[in-house]
Amino acid sequence: MQALIFDFDGTILDTESTEFQAWQEVYQQHGAELSLDYWLPFIGNNSIPFDPAGHLEKLLGEPLDREGIEHWVQQRKQALNQTLEPLPGVLDYLEAAQAMGLKLAVASSSRRSWVEGHLERLGLLEYFQVIRTKEDVALTKPDPALFLRAAEGLGVLPQETLVLEDSLNGVRAARAAGAFTVAVPNALTRHLDLGQADLLLSSLCDLALWDLLRIARGKQPRSTPRYLESAG
Repeated sequence: MQALIFDFDGTILDTESTEFQAWQEVYQQHGAELSLDYWLPFIGNNSIPFDPAGHLEKLLGEPLDREGIEHWVQQRKQALNQTLEPLPGVLDYLEAAQAMGLKLAVASSSRRSWVEGHLERLGLLEYFQVIRTKEDVALTKPDPALFLRAAEGLGVLPQETLVLEDSLNGVRAARAAGAFTVAVPNALTRHLDLGQADLLLSSLCDLALWDLLRIARGKQPRSTPRYLESAG
């Protein structure tokens, strides 16, 4: 393995939970409920976008001030996201990868300004040689284009990359690209079946990068994943 490619939302920073929380609060304000089961299929899937304001209108049977609601959600998300720190183990992996001489990239279906803005705020932008976002491809995840472009930018083959992902569509994209794919679900995506990954971790804290690389280098990507989780 020559390179490590991170997904962003839900893998480096748990922005997926804050967006869900903001919309849940809107639904509660209107006496409705936004269930996790309804939300989950749209995580990491920009090809079939979910319209939560439109869904709320259907539940209530009446039009809403969509512009006002979406403005409130954006403000609420921004406030919540500004308090977020990298998910457990992310910084350790970045430092270890840098010490080992591995190349590093981010491949995200989000906007470049969103990804780079958060990475800069967290002091993580300097770790990555390549960042590929929705502006760089015609199709986002589950299409493999983002991971293929990231590998190309790093000057390595997709088969020489290890991908860290949290969503089903991200796992599908990474596998389609030919990368060794590690699923690390967050508080939301742990409810998804991520069994298509080559390896499942409950947290990056469960396995040192060196040990993860030994597993990846010793195995070809496989259809039956191995699951590792902390004993606690």
